[in-house]
Amino acid sequence: MTILIENTRTGRKEVFEPRNDPVRMYVCGMTPKDLPHLGHAFMFIHMDVIRRYLEYSGYSVHHVQNFTDIDDKIIDRAIKADRDPMDWSQEHTEAYFKVMDRLKVLRAHEFPRVTESIPAIIQDVQQLIRSGHAYVTSTGVYFDAGSFPTYGELSGRTSDDGLAGARVAVDEEKKDVRDWALWKVDSTGPIGWESPWGRGRPGWHIECSTMIQETLGSHIDIHGGGIDLVFPHHENEIAQAEAATQETPFVSYWTHTGLILTDGEKMAHSSGNFTTVTDVLSKVAPDVLRLYLLSVHYRSPLHFSALALQQTKTGYERLLGVLRTRGQDESPDNNALSKSGLEIRKTFESSMNDDFNTPRAIGAIYEFGRTINRLAPTSSVTNVTEAKNIFIELLEVLGITLYEPETNSSNIEPYINMLVAVRQQLREANKWDLADQIRDDLADLGVIIEDTADGTDWRLA
Repeated sequence: MTILIENTRTGRKEVFEPRNDPVRMYVCGMTPKDLPHLGHAFMFIHMDVIRRYLEYSGYSVHHVQNFTDIDDKIIDRAIKADRDPMDWSQEHTEAYFKVMDRLKVLRAHEFPRVTESIPAIIQDVQQLIRSGHAYVTSTGVYFDAGSFPTYGELSGRTSDDGLAGARVAVDEEKKDVRDWALWKVDSTGPIGWESPWGRGRPGWHIECSTMIQETLGSHIDIHGGGIDLVFPHHENEIAQAEAATQETPFVSYWTHTGLILTDGEKMAHSSGNFTTVTDVLSKVAPDVLRLYLLSVHYRSPLHFSALALQQTKTGYERLLGVLRTRGQDESPDNNALSKSGLEIRKTFESSMNDDFNTPRAIGAIYEFGRTINRLAPTSSVTNVTEAKNIFIELLEVLGITLYEPETNSSNIEPYINMLVAVRQQLREANKWDLADQIRDDLADLGVIIEDTADGTDWRLA
């Protein structure tokens, strides 16, 4: 099968033809300065689906995801909390694993950390100095943006607008205002390492370049991250890696996720407008949140809505209803459901092959669920079971598992009785469409309505 990936560097959908086996995939991980929020979940879940679908398609994947486990923001927050910066970082790293495991985000094969990569970072900075792409000042070491002719190609920024959005350090000794720090000299800070240029810490961008080369080599197939990392972070990664190794391209396919927005603004720790994953999971099941975040394409923004999240919960319950559908004990002569099973797989794969279009794939799964419900009364138990297995399998490719909620039937009886009574009133008023809608909605939730000459009864499927 042919998979198309929209490559940020070219702006086009390109046929996925990996150079490496297994596929080398790197995802920019967290800076663990606070608890993971929905923006993190959105990016990591979509990257997880890309990996899952590649593996479903027959590829082996070597997945690496870093932790920027020390930086200025971590240090500042730890100091304000009267905590050791490394303990603070470790605490929030563990918080990441706790919630992402609940969301069934597959663990990367390797999780390199900045603090474990300092010797390699220093070596890479030395190599860039020797090759003429970096220079030393009294405050540190800087990459010379002017020495890399294709700088700006990923983001489309020119030398004239190249500063917009950059983290630019003020240093009168810099050759160009675009130049960024590879090593920051800091002799008095609470965290630092000795280097040929003085005690200090690495710059943000060189960290990922080094960790990628340490774990995956000088070329990788897929590099993922949020769209807010395109410039300057990923732009600078390209310059550093390609300048050091002379191998182009450093990355074959750049995949960037959209942002979670709150009131039109990017959800971020720095803005204080974030909703933690833990908080959301206190209200909905992990699979519901996962379904919600996959309801938009990975490259699109998602405007967070508590109402939409609750609507997704209802949608998840409809998926559960499909599992309760039963075929006939005797085998009717009807192969329509088997044909639908073949068609849904083709539609699902066609959707995912088109740049991992999860909204379209999920829509196809919902439609298949409705088909199962409709055809089950005229299909055999075997056919219905096979169809439900396909239904479950395709959801699992998206990392979604259908779990029956633990319920106490005595707690729900009053609510079902109330709905049955309302339905009867609608029938008496000849409002058949509304009455049938209540019957169908209850059926999706596993409540079977049985109308008899003596009245209406119900039972749990």
